[in-house]
Amino acid sequence: MKLLVANLGSTSFKYRLFSMEESGATQLAKGGYERVEDFGEVIADCLAKLKQEGHLEASGAGLDAVGFKCVQGGDVSGCLEADDTVLDALERFREVAPAHNPAYANGIRQFARILPNVTRVALFETAFYQWTPEASRYYATPKSWRDAGIRRYGFHGASHKFIAERTAQLLGREDVAEKVQKLYQQGNTDVPGRPLRVISCHLGGSSSITGIYNGVAIGTSMGFSPQGGVPQNNRVGDLDTMAIPFMMKTQGLSLEECERQLTKEGGLLGLSGAGNDIRDVKEAAGKGNAEARLALDIFIHEVRRWVGSFFFQMGGADAIAFTGGIGEYNPDIRAAICSGLTELGLAIDGEVNDALKGSEGFVSAEGSRTRVLVIPANEEVVIAREVERFMRARVVSA
Repeated sequence: MKLLVANLGSTSFKYRLFSMEESGATQLAKGGYERVEDFGEVIADCLAKLKQEGHLEASGAGLDAVGFKCVQGGDVSGCLEADDTVLDALERFREVAPAHNPAYANGIRQFARILPNVTRVALFETAFYQWTPEASRYYATPKSWRDAGIRRYGFHGASHKFIAERTAQLLGREDVAEKVQKLYQQGNTDVPGRPLRVISCHLGGSSSITGIYNGVAIGTSMGFSPQGGVPQNNRVGDLDTMAIPFMMKTQGLSLEECERQLTKEGGLLGLSGAGNDIRDVKEAAGKGNAEARLALDIFIHEVRRWVGSFFFQMGGADAIAFTGGIGEYNPDIRAAICSGLTELGLAIDGEVNDALKGSEGFVSAEGSRTRVLVIPANEEVVIAREVERFMRARVVSA
């Protein structure tokens, strides 16, 4: 079975082609486009390249399905065919995820036009959080707000699911790893023997922290939209709801201008003034820029706050895993997040940590009760596996 995983942004298109065999997923090709103006044009070019490379035949022949990492569809979640129900959900929540939902709706429609006979499958980022406890899902809003769909959904689900599975494997808990692979078919946390408690830190241009108990998410830092949680590249993160009406009344800002500033000028960019890329912020801080230093301190403080929350909720942690561009390539930030925790049984090996950038491995010190790992992100393989399961299940039920 050949599956194409499509990753769409507001002006970007990235893809990976997988061959799904009994031995697992094999990546056949990958590529991407930036500054995209016409998604139909780049999709056609992508398919032409895959044909030229010998992976597909004319008009996409040989391709079994296209998988999409959709972001926010409210109660429409899980892994399901990207039909009109999915498109309607993406449109309904387009204002909640403006950088992603319109792009995915457009991409799904373009693939339907170009490859009408190839199945399109959506794996929602919210799917990993379908079994979180009710206490972690809801805000203390009026009931009418909750009825309208205002609650904590969670995002980066494919990334955190991969961390749940890979961490279990690295810690020798194949029982949990096997369960994670089948998670979207069974959401209970019952696993024989000692529980496995993991805190997954997806840190990058977009960041979130998730607590995982026996392979199942118990809560996450992101909320109703990807704007919540820890500060991100240009997203403010958690914010008191009264801040917006205050700025509207005292500064004369419109609701639209408040939204634009918070989503385009907040986060690390708004704090540092040096840029929204962590590398630029660190460079400015290294040159004595106090605002850039503050941006890093706030980012680390907020990550620690969420890690501590899940540590407390699960009664400890067997592992803390770092993934994403910041988590994988910044040993100094990993060390700062994990500093001062020896009393809780968590310590990093400074030399090992400093040497590990962009590859997989343990960075915790000898004897640390809580293991600390770095695991490169691999959302695409999760999407490919779930799409494969969807396709095979559909054949069985047909």
